[in-house]
Formats: sequence, C-alpha cells, structure tokens
Amino acid sequence: MKHDPSVTRVRPRRFALAAIPLAVMLATAPASASSRGEPLAGAALKSWISGKRVYLAVPLGGELPLTYRRNGVVDGSGEAAGLGKYMKPKDRGRWWVSGDRLCQKWQEWYDGRTFCFTVAKLPDGRIRWVRDDGKSGIARVR
Repeated sequence: MKHDPSVTRVRPRRFALAAIPLAVMLATAPASASSRGEPLAGAALKSWISGKRVYLAVPLGGELPLTYRRNGVVDGSGEAAGLGKYMKPKDRGRWWVSGDRLCQKWQEWYDGRTFCFTVAKLPDGRIRWVRDDGKSGIARVR
C-alpha cells in the first residue's frame, strides 16, 4: 500500500504527566483575602505537617492523598481518583522544610524536579498552599 502524503499519521503518545501537576494545573483557584490563613514556617511547619496526610482535590472528582512521613518520605497515590490512566498512579519522594517553605522531590512525578510551597493553616483542617511557580490551591489535612 502506498503512503498518502495528505493523510497525517498520529503516533500514540505516552503520557508523562504526574498526578500532582495534573491536580495542581486543573484544581487551582485564586485566594481571597479571608482564605490566606495562618502562615506556617520553619520548625512549626515541619512539626505540623510531619505524620499528616494531605488530600488534594482533583478536577474529575476524588482526591489525591499525599502522606508526609516523619522520616522525610512522602508517598502519593492517584489510584482512587482514577489518575492511573494518565500517569504513574503512585510515587514516593522526599520532603523537607527550608525556611518558610515545604519542599518535595518525587522520584518520577514532576520529572524528579524539586518544588517548594508556602503553607498556611485554614479552619476545619485545611491548608492553603502556594507553589514557588505561583500555582496555588486548598487541600484538606488529616
């Protein structure tokens, strides 16, 4: 069969999106002055986030849980939110506090790049986060 130059072939793409970038890109919202909350920094931020699970809302429903272990490991799973169709559903990385920012580096999500966030406590067990590239959102914490 001859190749028809007028027909464009579409090659399948392997999605390299990470759960967190997907959730962050689609579920961010600007903050009102009343939703800025109480800023956390340094030892207070480390103490407060250590041992907690943070639930990021994803746009198609469900939540993406991130577990900040006391030993500096962070685990994430997008399986419950059905994100496995778009990227690796689970990943593990490291977290630490640098000054007034919570930083994390995943093994595969974000292509292994480091991102840092400012975090403020909100009422009812929620936080407002702002990533160093300006993306922001609200998550619940347990």
